[in-house]
Amino acid sequence: MSESAAMPAPVGANPSDSAAAAAVSLSDGVREALAISQRGCAELLPQADWVKKLQRSEATGQPLRIKLGLDPTAPDIHIGHTVVLNKMRQLQNLGHTVIFLIGDFTSMIGDPSGRNATRPPLTREQIEANAKTYYQQASMVLDPARTEIRYNSEWSDPLGARGMIELAAKYTVARMLERDDFTKRFQSNTPISLHELLYPLMQGYDSVALKSDLELGGTDQKFNLLVGRALQAEYGQEPQCILTMPLLEGLDGVEKMSKSKNNYIGITEPANSMFAKTLSISDEQMWKWFTLLSFRSEAEIAQLRAEVEGGRNPKDAKVMLAKEITARFHSAAAADAAEADFQNRAKGGIPDDIPELTLSGAPMGIGALLKAANLVASNGEGLRMVEQAGVRIDGTVISDKGLKVQPGTFVVQVGKRKFARVTLS
Repeated sequence: MSESAAMPAPVGANPSDSAAAAAVSLSDGVREALAISQRGCAELLPQADWVKKLQRSEATGQPLRIKLGLDPTAPDIHIGHTVVLNKMRQLQNLGHTVIFLIGDFTSMIGDPSGRNATRPPLTREQIEANAKTYYQQASMVLDPARTEIRYNSEWSDPLGARGMIELAAKYTVARMLERDDFTKRFQSNTPISLHELLYPLMQGYDSVALKSDLELGGTDQKFNLLVGRALQAEYGQEPQCILTMPLLEGLDGVEKMSKSKNNYIGITEPANSMFAKTLSISDEQMWKWFTLLSFRSEAEIAQLRAEVEGGRNPKDAKVMLAKEITARFHSAAAADAAEADFQNRAKGGIPDDIPELTLSGAPMGIGALLKAANLVASNGEGLRMVEQAGVRIDGTVISDKGLKVQPGTFVVQVGKRKFARVTLS
């Protein structure tokens, strides 16, 4: 959810940011860095300040400090998370310092962004278990040799009660309640716990501790990022700029990518699954994925889109995207193999690598067999798939819901993607 209500005013921002930036005579290097920063982003605030930071960095050779914080609320990362990681990698390639911040302290508070109810904080054990995989997976996008990894418990734990009170004194309740989700909950008499008001403060304090020049986040993080600017000013630092990226819609093209909505592609998924899922998105959605997930230049993407609008099959472009994403998290060879596997399935072929299992109880009802082979969740679902002509045994469509499968070894298929080689006795 984008923060559409009133926001803390960006320190030093003014309506003529874009005009001011355009009026400055920029070097080729700064112009390129600005273009890379803006590619696919929702907002860059304040743009004029970011231009000044880029100019200073170019003049002094001092890299800028670019921060991204992620709370380890789940053990795995999906490609929706990599939208911001991709932007970090692009800025990293320009020579700037990337700080991957694991919010082990803030996870215990629970980020209220976009929520209409208090989120239960995670336990220390849950956080530590999830954090183990976070950086390892993020390193599949970022360059580990040029990434500074930090944990915000480094400076948050030592604050203590006195430090927390001093920090809270630097921000007002009125400004905190301007936050869109807090406003709605307050107006509807939905409880807001005091610890939730501390979350934006603690995330903002991270920027103070790290002396951040730029903080990245999704559009739902805009309020928290702006609090960081305000706190840096309170502590006498040059305020960071903020860059928000759009939230990536999932495979359904409607809801933001989320494991809970089962519309995601995990970055540790098998190559064949990753490739096939990418091909399943709509032709229109594909272009947003190109902008946010591809490392191809905007000129290349524009040329490809022009070719599709001129009559080229959009599937050609989607295959390019699927192979690029699959190769990034596996290898070019794995992407090629995934494409071949997909084409084989499209022709009704059987994939090379399918689960093999041995079952007893022949003769077995078709619904029970499909469930026992982990191809459906229940006997009823299996029978519905038979009704819909979605079940094959050794390539033959099964239409009899009362079928009793006799002993033998055969390949069972449900839908286009689920296969198992079953030995039934």
